[in-house]
Amino acid sequence: MQIKEVIVVEGRDDTAKVKQAVNADTIETNGSAINKETLKQIQHAKEKRGVIIFTDPDYPGERIRHIIDDAVPGCKHAFLTEKQAEPQKAKYHSLGIEHASITAIKQALAQVYELKQTPTSEITRDDLITYGLIGGQYAARRRHKIGEKLHIGHMNGKQLLKRLQMFEITKETFTDVMSEILEEEKTDG
Repeated sequence: MQIKEVIVVEGRDDTAKVKQAVNADTIETNGSAINKETLKQIQHAKEKRGVIIFTDPDYPGERIRHIIDDAVPGCKHAFLTEKQAEPQKAKYHSLGIEHASITAIKQALAQVYELKQTPTSEITRDDLITYGLIGGQYAARRRHKIGEKLHIGHMNGKQLLKRLQMFEITKETFTDVMSEILEEEKTDG
């Protein structure tokens, strides 16, 4: 099943576990040090596809949930119980989504998700190469500019195509923004 909403989790281990359970895109807060750039990405994702906040059932997870809810009201919330998020091995000491079973994650998300019905973006890797966003002399600068203009954050070449798809950027919007960036480069000299 492919989930329409973008799921907000705390870190990479949570993303990996969620992706074992469902087909979904995630935004990672990188723990409780959630920054303004991440909040902007979450706001943009909410406007485009909706957001499900799925943080650990502990104090830091609840803190992140409240920070996001204050900054981006109207997000959906999925929850695990402390028991579901307990590590199976004694060497782990914290609660976390990464410790939950696939079944528990599916059940938590089943309460709030929508199935994705629309096809993903028609932008391809070849388009990124054509516009010099991968492997070119100005690739990093162009990715930085397109990230700002489309409100999809800063990313490396590998992440760019995924973000364009996650935020459902149309090919038309992509080419318009890239034309604008290339024109700015001409005038900036």
